[in-house]
Amino acid sequence: MISTPSLNPYLKDFWKTRARNRVLYGGRSSSKSWDAAGMAIFLAQFCKIRVLCTRQFQNKISESVYSLLKIQIERFGLKDDFDITKNSIKCLSTGSEFMFYGLARNIDEIKSMESIDILWIEEAHNLTKGQWEVLEPTIRKEGSQIWVIFNPKFATDFVYQRFVVSPPPKTVVQQINFPDNPYLSETIKDVIDAAKAEDEEDFNHIYMGVPKDDDDGVVIKRSWLEACVDAHLILDIDMGGKKTVGYDVADDGADKNATASFDGGLCTAIDEWKADTDDLVKSSNRAMMTAKKTSAFIVYDSIGVGASTGSNLRAAGYKSYGKFIAGAKVARPRSKYQNVPNQEFFSNLKAQAWWQLADRARNTYNAIHNGKKFKPDELISISSSVKYLERLKTELSTPKRDFDKAGKVKVESKEDLAAREIDSPNLADSFVMGASISLVSNQVMTTNIRAY
Repeated sequence: MISTPSLNPYLKDFWKTRARNRVLYGGRSSSKSWDAAGMAIFLAQFCKIRVLCTRQFQNKISESVYSLLKIQIERFGLKDDFDITKNSIKCLSTGSEFMFYGLARNIDEIKSMESIDILWIEEAHNLTKGQWEVLEPTIRKEGSQIWVIFNPKFATDFVYQRFVVSPPPKTVVQQINFPDNPYLSETIKDVIDAAKAEDEEDFNHIYMGVPKDDDDGVVIKRSWLEACVDAHLILDIDMGGKKTVGYDVADDGADKNATASFDGGLCTAIDEWKADTDDLVKSSNRAMMTAKKTSAFIVYDSIGVGASTGSNLRAAGYKSYGKFIAGAKVARPRSKYQNVPNQEFFSNLKAQAWWQLADRARNTYNAIHNGKKFKPDELISISSSVKYLERLKTELSTPKRDFDKAGKVKVESKEDLAAREIDSPNLADSFVMGASISLVSNQVMTTNIRAY
């Protein structure tokens, strides 16, 4: 960075645009944080503001943006106008003040703060949904702003989905990378060039702000799902077959109902809705009307609130349906998966269904990107016209691999997802059920399921 006062001209329109939320994201050496510090100092010098500077973890003041602000004050020749102590920064002429907090340990204290003009969330890639739900209403002063600044990590992260994929109203979003920073030293330019030559994928993530699609700990990688979008068209194959509808059942809580419609290996439609109190019959009818369009077989979650779905469908005169019992024993228990009997590899039917879908998604990726050949029923395709496509991909690529006490594989539970502040994956659950008709049909003789 240069030593003379400056703000990056690339961000001029970003700072001038009226907005409630200002989102700056991109790769390293792009000047995001430096520019935010410069703008904050500029504003503090001309009007009285309270700036709450946060990051996920802050054990000491040096881990905050305190140092950036101090350097920018000195660079702008404003040292005499600010009182810089070991724990705070205040503007002597306007009374502006900067406060520094870690979100992980101080969220309750922040919740009670008043009259904050700017909330600056630095390194926001770790921001959780729960923290955002506390912070957003806390910053309630008229004309107040929230600055969200981060280097993307995973495309499935809350902050990337909330502020880049589906930003809220009155939000200005700007990606900025090192080519947009005119103040880079020759030294860092050489470092960046070397990084690109060594590993272009890592270069794109670190310096070009490209989020990683894949978390190696998940069951289904996002890159596989990206390849599944319109795969039937790309590969020019007919993936039609049995018509099925996966139905994830919910009542009047925070959870939602969802259906995923399939024509063989092609997902043709997604639906989601909120149920009111005692609306299980109405929701069952909605799922039934979806299935009736193609005379589809309904695969529904029969645990908990879904227990009455079968009787609701039967009362309505629909006969093609079957239970999906997540914790049930695996289908074809003695058949082998990766040279291990299913009953010894998978903890339950849910795990078997997710791994089967993962295999088909991986096959689709390899068919498209590596030219490998597979039968249509070994692939999966998702029509690009389905609603909630981005959220569907996120939900399917979020649950992590887990193991039970016997060492058998299972899927991260809803309780564990909730502990990570991740909502119940309604779309993903309905999708997995709709794609798992072969497993459900196999249970017909051992569970009380109505078949075709």
